Amino acid sequence: MLKRTVSAIVGIPLLIFLLIKGGILLYLATIIISIIGLYEFYNAMRFKNYNPINFIGYILSIVLLSILYFFKSTALILFFLFISIIILSGILLFNLKYTVKDISITLYGIIYISLFLGHIILVSKFQNKWIIWLIFIVAWSTDTFAYFGGYLWGNKKLCPNISPKKTIAGAITGIIGSILSCCLFGYIFLEQNILLIALFGFIGSIISQFGDLTASQIKRYTNVKDFGNLIPGHGGILDRFDSILFTAPFVYYFFLFFIR
Repeated sequence: MLKRTVSAIVGIPLLIFLLIKGGILLYLATIIISIIGLYEFYNAMRFKNYNPINFIGYILSIVLLSILYFFKSTALILFFLFISIIILSGILLFNLKYTVKDISITLYGIIYISLFLGHIILVSKFQNKWIIWLIFIVAWSTDTFAYFGGYLWGNKKLCPNISPKKTIAGAITGIIGSILSCCLFGYIFLEQNILLIALFGFIGSIISQFGDLTASQIKRYTNVKDFGNLIPGHGGILDRFDSILFTAPFVYYFFLFFIR
């Protein structure tokens, strides 16, 4: 707990600074987090004897995040995916060291980590600059309330085969915490319909927990306890940002389609 507290004392002010400054600093921070996250993901997959192509993943991720930051065209994203498949297929054809599984894992990492995290950049472009905070409010309020709810009332396990510590009570209190946190934030900063924000908090919490469970499933599949040890008390970047990977796209599309 002490290590987690120290990490929070250091990490939270840095996060607040990046979200306030936005722009090029947020773009560069997203690239760094994505590259580290990709490294952790690819490294975990090597425990299953897969051979993802790290440097291709890093290069394509930087290109992808640069497209998201400097351009607005959806067609460019589709073109990027097309070129990525061409490059990976070419490697598969001319280098017998790699298999279809290797290039599939390489591409999955780019989408799962870099593309999903890249939605933070997209959200930062919204006219209302407060919206970006909801990415972290949903994820971390869910995580915090779920922890205490599970500690106090957690008897029935949620997914014991995937994550033995998670409980049904924790999942429910996580959802309640997300709804309350989002409603309070929305009332103060967004001036939106509270019922719509409550719905946002409800769905967002479920998606956040789904992201957490997805990362747990990957760790169980690769038989690793944590993705890394970069953040004391938390593990690696993916251990701390696993739910963020899913909430960032959710926040972007919810506000894009339902709250203009």
